[in-house]
Amino acid sequence: MKAIQLIFEALRNMLSVKPDASGLAVSKMTVLFLWASGLCFGQQNTIKITDLPPTSENFVFPVISYSKNSKVAEKINTYLQVDQLEYIPGTAGDPSKRVTSGKNSSSNYVYFYSWKKMKTPGNILSIIMDGEASGAYPEGFTIWKNFDLRTGNFISAEDLFRPDAVKLMESLIRKKVRKEISDFLTDLKSRKNPSEEVQDQIAMYEECSTDYTIGSIGYYFAEDSIRFVAERCSNHAMLALDDLGSHQVGFSYQELEKYWSPYAKNLLSGSQQADQTGFSNKIYKGKIDGKYPITVLIGEVYADGSFSAKYWYDKNRKLIEWHGTVKGNHISLVESSEYNEEARQWMVTALIEADLRGRKMTGTWQNQKTKKYLTLELEEF
Repeated sequence: MKAIQLIFEALRNMLSVKPDASGLAVSKMTVLFLWASGLCFGQQNTIKITDLPPTSENFVFPVISYSKNSKVAEKINTYLQVDQLEYIPGTAGDPSKRVTSGKNSSSNYVYFYSWKKMKTPGNILSIIMDGEASGAYPEGFTIWKNFDLRTGNFISAEDLFRPDAVKLMESLIRKKVRKEISDFLTDLKSRKNPSEEVQDQIAMYEECSTDYTIGSIGYYFAEDSIRFVAERCSNHAMLALDDLGSHQVGFSYQELEKYWSPYAKNLLSGSQQADQTGFSNKIYKGKIDGKYPITVLIGEVYADGSFSAKYWYDKNRKLIEWHGTVKGNHISLVESSEYNEEARQWMVTALIEADLRGRKMTGTWQNQKTKKYLTLELEEF
């Protein structure tokens, strides 16, 4: 209580500040942000992150507990473990086994070496994870994940900006990245008698694509800014020549005030009003045929409406893949849960047609062997 009284006293003092000699004064946005951040400090203190057991030199993965709201922690842990480990929390066995033993669907192995919780506004949890993955060759990676502590939902970057401001934000990000590359190219080209290596660097940076979209690059929240992380200019073969690496560009929250969506304004101000956000990266729970409980994790929805999802029956807890599209409010999906060794491909086992209405998804699940239609009823968790 005393801490809150001090915050209000500081707020009154700030609001009474007169312009200084240069004519500057504290903006209302800055004052309110500082006030809200102070009120939310206790909320951040109730978030605890530990290592998901069993840890090893190749597996250090975060697991969240949140005394204020256990459902929020459950959603965050489910998202992280299913998305990154292909592991359903609470299932028997080692959570790291699938990725570290080379059975992950996208690479031979995935190691997680460390994680870090960023300092953020009170409604937000930003986690950065570092690791190494191997497909044709091993390579390090960094993953940025951001969550709304009011709901436990993953925060998709598209939801942060007004629809008419998304393209502008993409342009601002590209402009900053291009300036970084241009400044470095100027330095490289100014060198006398450049070596072959420098000439290769110049060619690489001149050909670098910066055609980023909001959904294609990483980002995370800091105390007073949001930072976007665009991919490097080099491929694996050219990595040794890439002195710039990934491109980090930052914008203060105040700087982007006119571009924020209502959702983002409430999120950053400390408001507990959690607006409805898009379909991407959500968790749904419900039933097939009214009697088989399932959980669904929706993946990223791309510009063309395509997306993938993972779901499991709550009883047997085995991951099954969905792939399809969303057009308007209608969803069409193909389920592939059986691998045919002779054909060497995943076979279609079911077709899903459903409609989105607010936080609910209703439709049909059709078994491809029996052709029987079963009802599908899901609601955002």
